[in-house]
Amino acid sequence: MTIVRHELRRSRNGWIIWTAAIAFLLGVCIFIFPEMKGEMEEMNDVFSSMGSFTSAFGMDKLNFGTLIGYYAIECGNVLGLGGAFFAALCAIGILSKEEKERTAEFLLTHPISRARIVTEKLIAVIIQIVAMNLIIYLVSIASMRAVGEDIPWKELILLHLGYFFLQLELAGICFGISAFMRKGSIGIGLGIAAIMYFLNLIANITESVSFLKKVTPFGFCDGADIVSNGKLDMGLIALGISIGMVFVILAYWKYTKKDIHS
Repeated sequence: MTIVRHELRRSRNGWIIWTAAIAFLLGVCIFIFPEMKGEMEEMNDVFSSMGSFTSAFGMDKLNFGTLIGYYAIECGNVLGLGGAFFAALCAIGILSKEEKERTAEFLLTHPISRARIVTEKLIAVIIQIVAMNLIIYLVSIASMRAVGEDIPWKELILLHLGYFFLQLELAGICFGISAFMRKGSIGIGLGIAAIMYFLNLIANITESVSFLKKVTPFGFCDGADIVSNGKLDMGLIALGISIGMVFVILAYWKYTKKDIHS
């Protein structure tokens, strides 16, 4: 597992920054909730009259006066976008960084198969995503306890599971794309995550393109849908994970045949 440890060390600073930033923003959102709680009923009336904007963010399905309603929208956007960007950035260049940094010759001269290189790099990506989600989840629980709010365990777990699966799918997609690149591109990773986010907004606004929810992983981790339905859409999650797995398989296929320049 030498490559796993090497990748974790190499990505440590970025992981710490992203995890700390997302956890901090979630904590801040939770800590200001008690101050805003009394005004949320009036805000519900305002949001309900904002037409397409209300539908885009699912604010027509939730009560902002409850912690979970507030958390699903405010914290959900932070965790959804932040987690998606991190997962994409974590995976988009991991199979091409040796070519980009001119270290491929050092790696490939070792007695290790290319398939194992791909496997260990994939494990490193998954470890980073799992560790980040665990810390963020614990910070959310600690923050809710600190402000004296009852913790909505079921909804909270479902929300975090949904965003975890979102990150795994995006990481799988970007991991597969990484195998086809010679120089990792941050822009491509961020662009994929951003496009997926906006596709979900469009699907929420326009009923005629609701099928887009099957295309974007944000479709199965929509906070408003999860809280209002009290469950995850396992069909969409299975579809999303399958898409991610297809890209991972493509990564193995391409990387084992790739002419890698040192």
